[in-house]
Amino acid sequence: MELQDLGFDKWFQNRLKEYGDNSYSLARITAVNRDNYLARNEDAEIPAELSGRFRFSIESKSDLPTVGDWVLATYLDSNTFAIIEHVLPKKTAIKRKMAGRKVSYQMIAANIDAAFIIQSCDFDFNLRRLERYLVAICEGNVEPVVLLSKSDLASQAELGDRISAIEKVKIASKIIAYSVETGSGLSRIRQLLEPGKTFCLLGSSGVGKTTLINHLIDRDAFSTKPVRHKDGKGRHTTTRRQMIFLDNGAMLVDTPGLREFGNIDIDSGIAEVFPDIEKLASGCRFKDCSHTGEAGCSVLNALENGEFNQARYESYLKLKKESEYYQLSYIEKRRKDKQFGRFIKSAKKSIKKK
Repeated sequence: MELQDLGFDKWFQNRLKEYGDNSYSLARITAVNRDNYLARNEDAEIPAELSGRFRFSIESKSDLPTVGDWVLATYLDSNTFAIIEHVLPKKTAIKRKMAGRKVSYQMIAANIDAAFIIQSCDFDFNLRRLERYLVAICEGNVEPVVLLSKSDLASQAELGDRISAIEKVKIASKIIAYSVETGSGLSRIRQLLEPGKTFCLLGSSGVGKTTLINHLIDRDAFSTKPVRHKDGKGRHTTTRRQMIFLDNGAMLVDTPGLREFGNIDIDSGIAEVFPDIEKLASGCRFKDCSHTGEAGCSVLNALENGEFNQARYESYLKLKKESEYYQLSYIEKRRKDKQFGRFIKSAKKSIKKK
C-alpha cells in the first residue's frame, strides 16, 4: 500500500514542507482510544502514543490527533510502536461543541472527503437535527450526503415527504434512501465509495450505521443492538471513532451515536445551509438586525410572505444565537487557558532557578 492509497495527496505534501528535513515517518490516525491511538503507514497499523513534548505543547483537547489526521511519528521496537511528534494541518474537519456545559470543541474526524448523515425513516427522522449536522459539515468543507435508512419501514408517500422536506433545506446534497432488509439503495451508496477517498458516518444511536458497515464489508464484523420499540431510541454499539478499510480501497470512519450536536463559530456553515435567509438578511435596514422585531427586516417580511416556514426561521435563529454565544465563551476560555499556561511555565522556571 502507498501513502496515496491512504489519502495522502499534494495538499498534504505541500504542508509537509513546512516541517523541513526530518527523520520522522508519516502515518494516518485510524482509531482513537482512551489512552492511545492506532496509526497506519504503507506497511501496517500499529499502536501509537503522544510524545511528551507534543503533549506538553497542546492548549486544548481539540489540538489532539483525531481519526483521519496525518501525523509525523518516530517508529520504535522494529516498527511495532510509534511516538507521535506532530500533527499535520487538517484539509477538512468535522467538529462539534463538547457535550454538556463545557465550552470546547470535540474533533470528530479530519481529512474527510464526504460525510454520510444517517437518519432512519422511523422514529429518528428530524429535520432540525439534520440542519445541525449539515451546518457543521459545510463549515468543515466536507461534502454532505444524506442517507435515509430503514426505507422499508415507510410508505412511498411518507418517503417522498421526507425527501421533499430535506430538499427544501436548500443544501446541494445527494439524498439516498436505502434498506438493508430489501437491498434497495445500497448499490447507490457503494458507487459513492471511491478508492483512496475517506468517508464518515454520522447519526444518532440506532439509525443503522453499524448495520450498514457490515453490509458494505460483506460480513458481520461489528456487533449491533436492536432499538427500543417504545420510542425507537438506539443503544450505543460503536464505542470509539475508527477507520475501516473497504475492499475497493475506500476508507470509512465509524463514530459513536451522537445525541446532541452543539456548534461553535459556524457562520460559513450557516450561510451554506440557509442561503435563502442569509441573502435576505443582507438586505435588512440595520446591519446588526436580529431578525426578531426590527423595522425594515427583510427576513421577517419574507417570513410573513411565506417564503420559508416558521420552523426553518426558528432553527436559523437558534443556530446563530447558539454559535455566537459559544464562540464568545470559547474565546474567553482560551484566553484564560493561555494565561494559566504562561503562569505554569513561569512557575517551573522559578523552581529551576532555585
